[in-house]
Amino acid sequence: MHCWRGLEDIPEGWGRSVVTIGSYDGVHRGHQLIIGRAVERARELGVPSVVVTFDPHPSEVVRPGTHPPLLAPHQRRAELMAGLGVDAVLILPFTSEFSKLSPADFVVKVLVDKLHAKLVIEGPNFRFGHRAAGNVTFLAELGPTYDFQVEVIDLYVSGDAGGGEPFSSTLTRRLIAEGDVAGAAEILGRPHRVEGVVVRGAQRGRELGFPTANVETLPHTAIPADGVYAGWLTVNGEAMPAAISVGTNPQFDGTERTVEAYAIDRVGLDLYGLHVAVDFLAYVRGMLKFESIDDLLVAMAADVKRSSELTAAYERA
Repeated sequence: MHCWRGLEDIPEGWGRSVVTIGSYDGVHRGHQLIIGRAVERARELGVPSVVVTFDPHPSEVVRPGTHPPLLAPHQRRAELMAGLGVDAVLILPFTSEFSKLSPADFVVKVLVDKLHAKLVIEGPNFRFGHRAAGNVTFLAELGPTYDFQVEVIDLYVSGDAGGGEPFSSTLTRRLIAEGDVAGAAEILGRPHRVEGVVVRGAQRGRELGFPTANVETLPHTAIPADGVYAGWLTVNGEAMPAAISVGTNPQFDGTERTVEAYAIDRVGLDLYGLHVAVDFLAYVRGMLKFESIDDLLVAMAADVKRSSELTAAYERA
């Protein structure tokens, strides 16, 4: 799959394509409907499929300081899109200047001059251009002028998550912030993932017999509520069942919020400096301060046992 970091990266002579545009943070099950349809139609038409997205999130440029917690970094989104069969991902730098493009100029500059769109597929609420003035109706009106068609896909999907609310990135972020990682997984179609580099912490877990990978997460990452979770620690492509702790470590009067993962039954791991991923399967318990270290150790052993059971059951399903 091609991954372009700006219009200038698109090869000269790039032909017609089927395009879909959006933030697509998390590539959740609603997004998958639109992207999957773009891939399907591209194959029918015998042209490549292209997903256009933005970096940073447009809200950070339009309203500085309002960057939403991210469900997935761009590299992860690209991996997920590749798994859906996408041929190319175009990540457009979203600058103040770019945000001022009128809807018509956006269409010409991106869809017509560079991607030579034959078909554009979007959800019904798609907005684009300066002050988000463009919509799918306007896009369809421009189609005959520039020789492309527009197809609108209803991305409405719902389930148990959020009490039956339609699936969305906003709902997913809310559930993660509440610690409902199982609900978030229903929307995403997979467990929520947090990535980062393993750094040295206080090493108390090692001293207590439960050495953890202290993950320095990427900026703006959507991190679950404080608590203990079952999931996996993935290193160099190997997913290891893990008990995961999120919080300030109240047992030792900590103040810095961390994400730490204990790889169950793995001995002698040296992960410092490595980029790892932590996948959150299920909430186990809240973050507590115990009466004694012995009580903490009993709870940690129970956390590990429960995490092992939950991940094993998931892997068997």
